Amino acid sequence: MIINVGGRTDIVNYYTPWLLNRLEEGYAYSRNPFARENVYKLSLRPEDVDCLLFCSKNYQPILKHIAGIDEKYNILCNYTITAYGKDIEPKVPSI
Repeated sequence: MIINVGGRTDIVNYYTPWLLNRLEEGYAYSRNPFARENVYKLSLRPEDVDCLLFCSKNYQPILKHIAGIDEKYNILCNYTITAYGKDIEPKVPSI
């Protein structure tokens, strides 16, 4: 199973402590955005995850933890670049 970490929000930039806690606990819940009554428990145990796909505009919050994550999981990092300014993305550092 491939886990897209950042498909709905920039989890790495805004919620790294939450993510680290979820990886330690070995699961996370995900709500279907189109059928809010459907909530799924996803296993985050290394043996159940083929790859963690990180999508972020700012990897600074997770950099000191990435080596430990890489020891347990296959990871792929997608660095997202947009032309938006601080008025739209106030908490994203400049390129």
